[in-house]
Amino acid sequence: MILLHTMHELSDQGLEEMAALLAVLDNGGFAPAARVLGRDPSVLSRRVSALERRLGVRLLERTTRRVTPTEAGRRFADRTRVALTLLADAEREAADAGAAPQGTLRLSLPEAFGRLWIAPLLPDFLAAYPRVRVEAFYSDRFVDLVGEGIDLAIRIGRLSDSSLVARKLGVERRLICAAPSYLAARGTPQMPTDLAAHDGLLFALFDSPSEWHFNRAREHARVRVSGPLLTDNAESLVHAAVAGKGILMCSEWLVGRELTSGRLVRLLPDWAVGGNTGGEAAIHLVRPSGRFTAGKTRAFADWVAARLSPLPWDPPVQEPSDRRVNRANTMP
Repeated sequence: MILLHTMHELSDQGLEEMAALLAVLDNGGFAPAARVLGRDPSVLSRRVSALERRLGVRLLERTTRRVTPTEAGRRFADRTRVALTLLADAEREAADAGAAPQGTLRLSLPEAFGRLWIAPLLPDFLAAYPRVRVEAFYSDRFVDLVGEGIDLAIRIGRLSDSSLVARKLGVERRLICAAPSYLAARGTPQMPTDLAAHDGLLFALFDSPSEWHFNRAREHARVRVSGPLLTDNAESLVHAAVAGKGILMCSEWLVGRELTSGRLVRLLPDWAVGGNTGGEAAIHLVRPSGRFTAGKTRAFADWVAARLSPLPWDPPVQEPSDRRVNRANTMP
């Protein structure tokens, strides 16, 4: 009821009065605002005066040289901008809901993750939404979504920017792995400290590429690792690991296919890798926190979330061996 009463009081005249106030403040005076709006300055002056009388407070300080807001005028203008933005967003969202997603969708994707798991989805998305044009940028650098006009991004790790709207796709886990050929030649490490005697394949973009951290219950291990390859290209590390050139620490999504096929073997599975402290690391879809979200952005977010659920790099769930035996014994 309060909302309906407020909307009843906000007649077209009231909205015009608020718009006149904002135009005067945005343009630095009645005359410049009138030129922008194509109105006579006296019209804007009358509207602002009427608004002040209705509210019972002075909103502007007027001199022959300039117009400045009073403290009450500044606060009122700030709240009015928010309210008018919300009204405009509501209209845009209602109109957008009834139309097919369209327009240019700008994506920011982590380089390796984007190529492995998002790029293969794009052709089907474009076929399903022919009125959407996608601009996809693959890079591991930090991207200013607002400054660079990005509609939607994937961020991996811990989110530090609270101004973003985030949708969690899955947990980010690290592991260590190696090829069977490497393990046959060099042996299989049984404890994290054993890694110091092995060849490491090092990712240059980690905070400490050659210092690997492990946790198990209350145990913690920190190991200095060296090896034949240090690079900022994650996929080249996978190729080297498959070729038997060393032990790799990486994200689970990077080597999911290689683990499933047996080309790589997970090591030290009882240990958490990477020293995960300070909150859960995850894979998120993020967008700027503007209140209106276009249909093209919602469509792509839903599309990706559906196709990455369950996470395609997760290992298949294995039944306990005793259950498989019992089930086999009861089959006809």
